[in-house]
Amino acid sequence: MINEIIQTILVISAMLVATVFLIYKFVVSPKRKKATKECGHDDCGC
Repeated sequence: MINEIIQTILVISAMLVATVFLIYKFVVSPKRKKATKECGHDDCGC
C-alpha cells in the first residue's frame, strides 16, 4: 500500500520535471540559438 503511493508520487514528480524542462527548453527560451558558421571579419553569423 505505502509502496504504491511512493511509486505514484515519484512517477508524477518525474513527469512534472520532464514537462517543465521541455516547456522551458522549447517555449520559454528558444532564442538562445547561435549561428554555427562565421563569415567575413565582423562575425555576423550569416
